[in-house]
Amino acid sequence: MDNRIIEEFNNMSSKLLKSYDTLNQISEVDIATSPKTAVYSEDKLTLYRYNRDTEATFKTPVLVIYALVNTYKMLDIQPDRSYIQNLLAAGLDVYLIDWGFPGGMDKYLTMDDYVNGYINNCVDHIRKKHRLEKINILSICQGGTLSVIYSALYPNKVKNLVTHVTPIDFSTNDGLLFRWSKDMDFDLLVEANHGLIPGEFLNQGFDMLKPMMKAQKQQSMTNSLDDKNKLLNFLRMEKWIAESPDQAGECFRQFMKDLYQQNKLVKGELEVGGKKVNLKNLTAPLLNIFATEDHLVPPAATKPLNDLVGSTDKELYSFKGGHIGVFVGSKSQKELAPAVTSWLKKRDN
Repeated sequence: MDNRIIEEFNNMSSKLLKSYDTLNQISEVDIATSPKTAVYSEDKLTLYRYNRDTEATFKTPVLVIYALVNTYKMLDIQPDRSYIQNLLAAGLDVYLIDWGFPGGMDKYLTMDDYVNGYINNCVDHIRKKHRLEKINILSICQGGTLSVIYSALYPNKVKNLVTHVTPIDFSTNDGLLFRWSKDMDFDLLVEANHGLIPGEFLNQGFDMLKPMMKAQKQQSMTNSLDDKNKLLNFLRMEKWIAESPDQAGECFRQFMKDLYQQNKLVKGELEVGGKKVNLKNLTAPLLNIFATEDHLVPPAATKPLNDLVGSTDKELYSFKGGHIGVFVGSKSQKELAPAVTSWLKKRDN
């Protein structure tokens, strides 16, 4: 037998034995461990305030609004890759909306319920607590779209707006998700799922956008089996993905039809709760962040926001990376979070 084959076999056997020991060392996979306190709740929603060991150095608190898809826990995936921890370390008073897990009773929730109801109630709770007219909003992906809509409807309540990888102009064909959505029958999809879109269905769709990513992930796991820290990194991300909540059918229907298919927000035709959304009414200072390699929300869907709003103080920030890497990558910890907090600090008066 070739010596190289023997050596490879021995290495593989050694790695398998070590991986067995590594797996035995892992009793639990924890994510989103930063201490926080529930300060407001409504239906499935919980508003958290993150605990601080010291007083905040910022005058204005920030409300983090994540997408309805997946959960906010990606922002606090592990202590050394936590966007939340970076915000706290910079001196911010951080609040966050946990949308919870919609069930059958929630299938009729609309964009009106989320924007004019839940988000507005959380903003008012923070405003009242801090005796402020306006607060900061920091938003992610679909949560950014909802925050933009909110900021246009309630400009008197938003001091500064930071959007991350946020879809605004849905006319682009740069991403497969945008192309597929234009021809899908979302009415049929909602009805076929009895008004509640399964989180697993959406995850399968995301996997199809990059078919080889699953094979790459499996290879990554195999290469991590003998390294506890690398394996934990992998398992934390998999746990976050597996926790994907279902979607309220009516909100999903309007979001996909009015935005992805008809691009009503950009056209000035979107109505939420009977209120017309005019992006020129969004006048808060804006930091609009896009990821150059984003396959879910391509730059072409994000960048037009700056030309559509009424803000005079607005900045477009290009981050070299992908949709998730914006928050969990090592580069993000060193570059993006400091840039965001520095931008907010200059406007904290």
